[in-house]
Amino acid sequence: MRTESPPLEAAPEYTGPVVAIPVYAGVSELELGVMVAVLRLCGGEGSVRTVNRSRASIVTAGGLVSTPHVLFAALPEPAALLIPGGPGAAKAARDPLLQGFLRAHAGLTTGTSGSGLLLPGEAGTLDGRVVGGPAELADTLWGFTPADVRPGEVVTDGTLCSAPAGFAALHAALHVASALWGEQAARNAAERLGGSPLLG
Repeated sequence: MRTESPPLEAAPEYTGPVVAIPVYAGVSELELGVMVAVLRLCGGEGSVRTVNRSRASIVTAGGLVSTPHVLFAALPEPAALLIPGGPGAAKAARDPLLQGFLRAHAGLTTGTSGSGLLLPGEAGTLDGRVVGGPAELADTLWGFTPADVRPGEVVTDGTLCSAPAGFAALHAALHVASALWGEQAARNAAERLGGSPLLG
């Protein structure tokens, strides 16, 4: 006698806002991880899509292997961008496909951290903006013709939030989360991650 198991219920398809995170060989897994954690706490599993020119696995700065969720061409229209830094950022910033993607989405709410600022810089989208970011990149950032560079600071200029490297990526992620899911959701995520004073 054979018994049939009950059919598995399909998970409901995610219909909320999607945040695109460009990833590349040498991306900081710390900055990427902070960003993904905030998005998942606020918007759920389907709210984040890592994106690259191919679905081939990449190796992060710390040696972890990661596979991007989607290709640029297959990405659903994003509501916002988060751009982590890492030792591979300078090389990734010269990718014409990535530059085109960033130019096409320059008006979106965007958070960047560390050397991730090089990506919108090379795409020409920092022109006339006030940016923060890592102190060691100040001279390079001036080359992208921003209105001002504030080394070592977290700076929000309209829809753009730029932060130094490392755990400061939390500022960029909370900026995006607050814009998409509200300040309370961002505050709750910060508290769960132990960073509530960052929103104060």
